[in-house]
Amino acid sequence: MSVRILVVDDATFIRDMVKKQLREKIAGVKVVDAVDGNRAVAQLKSQAVDLILSDWEMPGMSGEELLRWVRGQEQHSQTPFVMVTSRGDRGHVVKAVEAGVSDFISKPFTPDELIKKVFKQLKKIGKAPAAASSVDILTGAKPAAPATRQAAASSADILTGGRPATKAPAAQKQNGGKAKAELRFPAGVSPCVVRDLSLQAMSGLMQRGEQMPTVFDQAVVDIQMDSGEIARVNGYVHSLQAGENRVDSSVIKIVIRFVDNDPEKFEVLSKFIART
Repeated sequence: MSVRILVVDDATFIRDMVKKQLREKIAGVKVVDAVDGNRAVAQLKSQAVDLILSDWEMPGMSGEELLRWVRGQEQHSQTPFVMVTSRGDRGHVVKAVEAGVSDFISKPFTPDELIKKVFKQLKKIGKAPAAASSVDILTGAKPAAPATRQAAASSADILTGGRPATKAPAAQKQNGGKAKAELRFPAGVSPCVVRDLSLQAMSGLMQRGEQMPTVFDQAVVDIQMDSGEIARVNGYVHSLQAGENRVDSSVIKIVIRFVDNDPEKFEVLSKFIART
């Protein structure tokens, strides 16, 4: 049984990563993509899809606006729609639930988390690949009974994206004008001291831990400004290096390259850079 999935994200890195995982895990899947909501609409006007994976924050038409458009179209009104977001605050989640979202997945996510969410939605519409039962065993998923959109909206994984919501980092300037950020990786969360910041990348220092990110891992950088605004940017781990010239160094130098293409995010980030 063939499956067609639409992937919508303004970040090329994220789109390519998602497409790669889908093609590796779902035999014969057809993946189409769009860089924003407007182009997704153009795709949906010309073809039907079985599942939509969409970023929330995109220039032009946002993920929420795309979701409302989809639910307003008779031919797409029941299409599973999974929102991919780096935001976990309840206000935004409630808006998406009210608009008819099927599920959430939080950035950064692991391949297993992505495939589990995809299989869950395909199973509901009777298009789960044959490998779905194996993935359910590996991930510990239980068979889900058919549910209405309202019932799904009240579940814990809708409200939190399947993981505890993170609080905004209390980023204060430190001695020497440095600032703190919170780095979120698929393997966990780590505080970071910002050494250098531009619209393209951030370099910083973080503590060495038991679970460390690896090069090319997804990353979300959260920096809170004095005004209370959050500079929240999606990226990937570009490099890791020992912070000291010793094998037991407890400090890691990390560089995160940003992948977003959202003017609003750049505006908030620019404000922070101008004040540091």
